[in-house]
Amino acid sequence: MTDRRDSDRVRDLHTFIAGLPKAELHVHHVGSASPRIVSELAARHPDSKVPTDPEALADYFTFTDFAHFIEVYLSVVDLIRTPEDVRLLTYEVARDMARQSVRYAELTITPYSSTRRGIDERAFMDAIEDARKAAEAELGVVLRWCFDIPGEAGLVSAEETARLATTDGLRPEGLVSFGLGGPEIGVPRPQFKPYFDRAIAAGLHSVPHAGETTGPGTIWDALTDLRAERIGHGTSATKDPKLLAHLAERRIPLEVCPTSNIATRAVLTLDEHPIKEMVSAGVLVTINSDDPPMFGTDLNNEYAVAARLLGLDEQGLAALAKNAVEASFLDAPGKARISGEIDAYTAEWLAG
Repeated sequence: MTDRRDSDRVRDLHTFIAGLPKAELHVHHVGSASPRIVSELAARHPDSKVPTDPEALADYFTFTDFAHFIEVYLSVVDLIRTPEDVRLLTYEVARDMARQSVRYAELTITPYSSTRRGIDERAFMDAIEDARKAAEAELGVVLRWCFDIPGEAGLVSAEETARLATTDGLRPEGLVSFGLGGPEIGVPRPQFKPYFDRAIAAGLHSVPHAGETTGPGTIWDALTDLRAERIGHGTSATKDPKLLAHLAERRIPLEVCPTSNIATRAVLTLDEHPIKEMVSAGVLVTINSDDPPMFGTDLNNEYAVAARLLGLDEQGLAALAKNAVEASFLDAPGKARISGEIDAYTAEWLAG
């Protein structure tokens, strides 16, 4: 009888999560391509090694380690070759978000990966902006952009990303932040300081990945050299009590992506994930999906994972959703609107 009640309770929480209004702060543009879209793009570009069969993609998206994940990720990036590909991908990502009750998302885009493959930079900006405006008008999903440097491509990519992010007349209206992704091992954060300085001077927020596959020293580098306002992943922060205290005291949010960390072997098992220690230390934790189809997850599932790891009920999940709203770069009226939706939804659910 207890097992049945427990399973009913889990189903209830999943149903609650499905309708819970949410914001997402750490989710990648190309990495959000669903199997349907990836297979369609692969069929358009038959010279790619990416499977065209959606079922075969599950095996293709099984990673041996972080380096293998980057290799597979870049093969999918190579499928985005025209402005039409860019527009299709962007709008379809928003459609998937709308199905999950996502109201607002800061989508990480790597323009260098597209412009170096020959997509005209202005056509690229027009494509993402057209999709952004259509997503808000037709799907009710507000999108903003984070332009990130692909760390594996070095300082050439940093220069190009900074130029695209700061040039008047080229920088897209939806751009709010500047990031750094890709591998951390062998890619020290301090070398990117001049490019983050330029972006910050142009009014963008600093949101680099750090401490995903390296130690807390990488997070300190992101804070001191790149002036990070949020940290992407920050998985290793719990190894440094002083760092945890600093993050908590300064209200510097962590963009936590539990399933991603398991898929890339950054963390061995979910039960070993440090999210509980982060929360216990008072750190502002947000829940995110990173590259959801590649990891066989979505944002709703990540909230369910967090509920289990943290022992959350509906009110706890609502508070977690409001963390993401607080940590976002949405304007004050937008934050108030989504927070109000979360409160109203939760109250109605509990009353019912």
